[in-house]
Amino acid sequence: MVLTVCAILAALVVWVAVGSPLPGRPAPALNATQADGKAVYAANCAPCHGERGEGQPEWKSQRDDGTYPAPPHDETGHTWHHADGLLFNIVKRGGGYAAPVGYKSTMPAWGDKLTDTQIVAVLECIKTFWEPWERTQQATVSIQNPYPPTEQR
Repeated sequence: MVLTVCAILAALVVWVAVGSPLPGRPAPALNATQADGKAVYAANCAPCHGERGEGQPEWKSQRDDGTYPAPPHDETGHTWHHADGLLFNIVKRGGGYAAPVGYKSTMPAWGDKLTDTQIVAVLECIKTFWEPWERTQQATVSIQNPYPPTEQR
């Protein structure tokens, strides 16, 4: 019994230490870029992708018109599998940017509406929807394909 309680407490300490919010506990404070991104995300992305990146129901099921519902950006989706450079270009150029030929996307290109700085801020905000291990994995993938340099944006 004592060993079980100690194991549970140890697991709880580790969970809190790596930044996973407990139920009812507020999420960690956002840095300035993430806070800016949260406002841009709320105004432009949340209508389709959800307030916390939960996406639309049945996002893996093709609709009658050949499109798919908006995918989640939280840990249940695949956004965290992709490098910063790819995510940046998908937002800037539209959902079809890296899609296979014939793929029909309803995601618009945001490059004419959002600045490059706003796009990066949105992506940094989206990263707050992920667990620490997902952020670490995504950062590793991004080493080979980071955000484009400022002078190329």
